[in-house]
Amino acid sequence: MKTRLFTLISAVVFVMTSLISCSPKITQNLAKNYAPLDASATVVVFDEKMEAPQPAEILGSIKIGDSGFSTNCDYETVISEAQNAARKAGGNAVKITKHSTPDIWSSCHRITANILKIDSLDNYIQSADSEIDSALVGADYALLHLYRPSGAGALIGYDIHLGDEVIAEMGNNSYKTVAVKNEGLITLWAKTESKSELKMDIQHGKRYYIRCSMNMGFFVGHPKLTLVNNQTGKVEFEKIENSKNKKGK
Repeated sequence: MKTRLFTLISAVVFVMTSLISCSPKITQNLAKNYAPLDASATVVVFDEKMEAPQPAEILGSIKIGDSGFSTNCDYETVISEAQNAARKAGGNAVKITKHSTPDIWSSCHRITANILKIDSLDNYIQSADSEIDSALVGADYALLHLYRPSGAGALIGYDIHLGDEVIAEMGNNSYKTVAVKNEGLITLWAKTESKSELKMDIQHGKRYYIRCSMNMGFFVGHPKLTLVNNQTGKVEFEKIENSKNKKGK
């Protein structure tokens, strides 16, 4: 009985140690904090090239990097960690000041960012998302900008389906723009060892940015589809697009 108990405890400790060692290293320095936000609360991420609306109160800074043993440190995970830290501090935005992509020194995405509290953020999001795109005025279609940053499951690609139709194949660090005639509620889905769905309310003449990523799975991982606000999505999409165009020259 004691042997079994010892074995069970050892297994739990091993799993917990593995999870901790696989996670990115997080260093946080808060000067001020408010009541924590709900876990489902929106936290907007402003990239290096994006200006956060003013006035914006800086609650502190956060640095997410490679612990030396980190493996679960793809872009999606690192951004999610920053958003969770912001929620706990009562912030509703993260402004990235430095972003290092995987290189010969590290396989991780690494960021330095400020945690912000912006009282007018909701108005900013609504105003930006409702802006008329002059290039799509009168269009009888919407544009889906699909992109997949480099990260977990780099060797695994998957198809994006709209109903029974395959509209894109997403490999690591890839992008594609698809014109969609459907209007109203649609469902995008992808599948590896498990299935992921994203329901969207499509309107003609608008652009939508969908971040495609991979979560850790038992064998090959499973896809994750996330509808991103236009400000963040445009920067992330163009970053991959520009890097691909540079390599192609």
